[in-house]
Amino acid sequence: MKRLVILGAGESGIGTALLGRQKGYDVFVSDKQIIKEKYKQVLIHNEINWEENGHTEAKLFQADIVMKSPGIPDAISLIKQLKKKGIPVISEIEFAAQYTNAIIIGITGSNGKTTTATWLHYVLAKGGLNVGLAGNIGDSFAGQVAQNQRDYFVLELSSFQLDGIVDFKPHIAVLTNITPDHLDRYNYNFEEYVASKFRITQNQTEVDYFIYDADDEVLVKWLESHPIKAQKLPFSISKKIERGACINKKNITITIDNKPFKMPIKTLGLQGSHNVKNAMAAATVARILSIRKATIRECMENFQGVEHRLETVLKIQNVTYINDSKATNVNATFYALDSMTSPTIWIVGGVDKGNLYEELLPLVNEKVKAIICLGLDNKKIMNAFSNVVPLMIETDSMQDAVKAAYRVAEHGDTVLLSPACASFDLFENYEARGRQFKEAVRNL
Repeated sequence: MKRLVILGAGESGIGTALLGRQKGYDVFVSDKQIIKEKYKQVLIHNEINWEENGHTEAKLFQADIVMKSPGIPDAISLIKQLKKKGIPVISEIEFAAQYTNAIIIGITGSNGKTTTATWLHYVLAKGGLNVGLAGNIGDSFAGQVAQNQRDYFVLELSSFQLDGIVDFKPHIAVLTNITPDHLDRYNYNFEEYVASKFRITQNQTEVDYFIYDADDEVLVKWLESHPIKAQKLPFSISKKIERGACINKKNITITIDNKPFKMPIKTLGLQGSHNVKNAMAAATVARILSIRKATIRECMENFQGVEHRLETVLKIQNVTYINDSKATNVNATFYALDSMTSPTIWIVGGVDKGNLYEELLPLVNEKVKAIICLGLDNKKIMNAFSNVVPLMIETDSMQDAVKAAYRVAEHGDTVLLSPACASFDLFENYEARGRQFKEAVRNL
């Protein structure tokens, strides 16, 4: 019996443990933290061996294969030791993909991947396909493979998940964009991060599809020097595209195999140029999979967006409160600030991932009247914007940040939580940060 060791007992770890047990592995789960009670109960109920609060190396080195949580860096000594001993260390995505015959659509990118994946799943489900949504979102891919027979999977994929693939091959790969993010995990080397994202297409062949943003100079430049085998279907809001998606007379026009599909931009359920691109990517996939044109149009119009992504919470005394907690990098916050149409009180901060705030300066200068810093170390933000914004306030709890914003806000203003940083200094994750924001706003 092959031994499967799982490092990290979060969503992906528990899902992999269930699938591994189902496929006849001797499964052992190890977490250096305390395992959440809900996950512990799943392990106990399924009689899977586990440990918490530390790794027993002797037990780990008996593995035939190791699945590590995407949150664990490759650079730590335990992972290096496992690899030195010739023990394969893979991601949940790699492990689970070998046990499903479903057609896989993989979506990655620095920004827009959650919205695109969720939008696409909505279209495909409405189109009558038996489709699951997994990866970096919702229930784990491995857990769903263990429990469901799906015909299709839409997978939102982070660079960390793609780092752990060997043979994983989506039939359709989408790369929304690439901007500097998570550089702390890539030796502060942007090229390494770009290469990680492009792993999504490394195993694709001529029968597969690669959909990408042709306006993104980083993507275009990479493709010029790194030929890929998949059929390329670019999308653009500024160029004319023969095969792929572009804008023609205020319509999104998608052409695959000489059969154009058109829909007006103004009817999209989500507005903003970044959402036009997300819609193009999702609709292009839907056309490849032969979803009816009427269904695509209807879903493009009716989709309401993703929680924690530019989500309007409440209007209090004519001040609008917006939750954009999912903006964990500068580029995501750029989109948020760009979409603001009234004077903005901006709540920003958290764990900096090598952020360069310079590109936000023009928008901050134009739109932001006050900055509320929310983090344990706000020096970099204070230094970046103190000459641009007249009022900067430091806080270290969501309640204090929201109360400070409430005091500063005037009739017609917007309070925007768009942190541009990871959440782990004060919160469990960006969802917890967003929920606390919404709660604090409701308690005003």
